[in-house]
Amino acid sequence: MFEFSYPWLFLLLPLPLLLRRKTQQQGSPLTHKALIKASSQGSGLVSKAPRSVKTLMALLCWCFLVLAATQPKWLGETVTLPQQGRDLMLALDLSGSMAISDMQHQGQSIDRLQAVKLVVSDFIQKRKGDRIGLILFGDAAYQQTPLTYDLTTIQTMLDEAVRGLVGERTAIGEAIGLAVKRLNTYETSNKVLILLSDGANTAGVIQPMEALQLAKAAGVKVYTVGVGAEQMVQQSIFGRQLINPSQDLDEALLTRIAEETGGKYFRARDLAELAQIYKLLDQLEPIERDQISYRPQQSLLHWPLLAALFCSVLLALGQIRWSGRLNNVG
Repeated sequence: MFEFSYPWLFLLLPLPLLLRRKTQQQGSPLTHKALIKASSQGSGLVSKAPRSVKTLMALLCWCFLVLAATQPKWLGETVTLPQQGRDLMLALDLSGSMAISDMQHQGQSIDRLQAVKLVVSDFIQKRKGDRIGLILFGDAAYQQTPLTYDLTTIQTMLDEAVRGLVGERTAIGEAIGLAVKRLNTYETSNKVLILLSDGANTAGVIQPMEALQLAKAAGVKVYTVGVGAEQMVQQSIFGRQLINPSQDLDEALLTRIAEETGGKYFRARDLAELAQIYKLLDQLEPIERDQISYRPQQSLLHWPLLAALFCSVLLALGQIRWSGRLNNVG
């Protein structure tokens, strides 16, 4: 069906007729003797000039311009798209311990934050149809992005996250509390938080157990990921020593938070395990969202513009031809 974006502009159609009528009532502007004389000399040609055709072409040109101004368009049949996806809030630890280089990638040692970025980036790119939000936490927790379908922005914010950006300590309780608060602003049946940390709660005004109760009350399911290798060779003045770089990881806390909210705790000792964890998270049950309906539109603006151009060209050619005849007679 046809539709006009600005149908009220059709009120401008009679404007030329109104202006012409007003001009006729005020009298002809040809009052100068020389103009009257010139007009009388060319009266024979004037009578022959196709005034009615010129007037018609001018009116058609105006009508087509008004029609173009209303922005006509053709609307197709309504198309309904079923929406299915997940709502995932990612909470990423940026504390000082994320700088420990106990991860291996392509034969080289990389720090924990680099490893997380590699895996999470791939996870984000596969989230077509999902809404993702990003929370960064250290001494405190901050929301970088709300839940959004804009995966490019999420990726950009993740790339720009640097260790120590929000402090050197670990506020696990605040990260969960902030995620619960943000997820509560959305009407969704699968509020999911994926929290990734390599330590224990050492900062923040909200304690983890308080945050746990908030998550349970809000129906937020928390999946926790403990990052860090269990063995690492360290060079010291006494030679090479085998140490546990993840001795500060509070696995008991992360496990309890996950289990009591209906989620699951994962241990990521290397990139392979971390990647496998996110593959398992891919299996989270999506939700049905409100269907999106739209009608395909096709603009018809160019057709009346072409018609107006055609009429104006014919009018100009006719005017040039008529003026040439007047000059020949003169």
